[in-house]
Amino acid sequence: MVKQFELPLKKILTSSSPSIDTASTFKDNMKLPVHRWFRYSAGFSAQWVEAIINQAQEMGRVTVLDPFVGSGTTLLASEKLRVESYGIEAHPFILRVAQAKLLYRTNTDTYLNFINKVIKVSQNLQARIDNYPKLIRECFKDEALEHLDKLRQAWEKLADDSPESQLAWLTLITILRPVSHAGTAPWQYILPNKRKQVSVEPMLAFKLMAETIAADITIASNTTNTFANLIQSDARTCEGIPDKFASLIVTSPPYANNYDYADATRLEMCFMQEISGWGDLQTTIRQYLVRSCSQHVTTKNVNIDEILESPALEPIKPAILEIYYRLSEERNFHGGKKNYHLMIACYFFDMAQVWQSLRRVSKSDSQVCFVIGDSAPYGIYVPVIEWMGLLAQAAGFKEFQFEKFRDRNIKWKNRKHQVPLCEGCLWIQG
Repeated sequence: MVKQFELPLKKILTSSSPSIDTASTFKDNMKLPVHRWFRYSAGFSAQWVEAIINQAQEMGRVTVLDPFVGSGTTLLASEKLRVESYGIEAHPFILRVAQAKLLYRTNTDTYLNFINKVIKVSQNLQARIDNYPKLIRECFKDEALEHLDKLRQAWEKLADDSPESQLAWLTLITILRPVSHAGTAPWQYILPNKRKQVSVEPMLAFKLMAETIAADITIASNTTNTFANLIQSDARTCEGIPDKFASLIVTSPPYANNYDYADATRLEMCFMQEISGWGDLQTTIRQYLVRSCSQHVTTKNVNIDEILESPALEPIKPAILEIYYRLSEERNFHGGKKNYHLMIACYFFDMAQVWQSLRRVSKSDSQVCFVIGDSAPYGIYVPVIEWMGLLAQAAGFKEFQFEKFRDRNIKWKNRKHQVPLCEGCLWIQG
């Protein structure tokens, strides 16, 4: 059972925060300047993060860490509130997105001039669409792809390390899904076999997105002189973060629900010709991530005996062994025979390392806020929340409490089981 206790920040959940139903989703961010530049499925409400930071500031100086920074929500909120912060992101493509969003102080005229150069150069280029991967050819009509290709070529000719160049890159990748005639699921997978009724003309989409970014720069650029620190690193080591830095950790780690975070940006990476298809994701992305999906793990790349015998899993050893063997047997009754048993073992082994690293980089009286959900692969319930709390305690944190935001697995049309799931905030006392 999850232990109950009173955290100083707990009242946020019932007072100054936005709707609890949407606190753990990125949906509300699409109305906010800068945050709306790129929708990332793994996210939470910026206003909710701001409420947590504001409340923490009432108790003294705050230093914030997000070890799974995603597209930058926590860092943007920290900058807005003039709070020193660090963020870690292991996904190289998403890291670039967050880096670009943090360039919102860029001069508007300089940015728009770069955009106009991209458009002008593109008009004199010959489109080359034959070499695009199958996914791209299925998701874009030839005419649309020709315009997009010329914009990509133009950007590559002009690209440098300047802020305006990075923002122009973000402008281009942001319009890919609106321009595509293929269906896009809310969690960011692209569905070539499903068609949208309306798609946007590429050049119009590019210009409109540039106008949006320019307008948001004007709104947000003069709000603060505090700069967040964003580094490409691994939450399992927190390399690059100073010891005892964080008084407040706010994050949403990967869920143990088989969502492939690497695959979430396959469309954009294929278009930018950084990968040729799904098969390239293992070497370019997955190897850097916490192992939260069955695509990460096989009997060839996992020494499961070593993981299950590791002292890191000692706090949950009997329970995880039971779940491991149940999943190992259950997979034989399913066509896909997914390696959920390996995934669950590797996931909690990785998260045990995360908690050990977070203990090093957090203050002795820190507060930790993990937006997390439970899991039930093949209908076998995994008590993610309780196990997370026990691993945190084993790493040296004190008590933990879970506050539910909402129920999950009740509206999904394609759900595989009837096990009730939930999502919420795991509060850890430091």
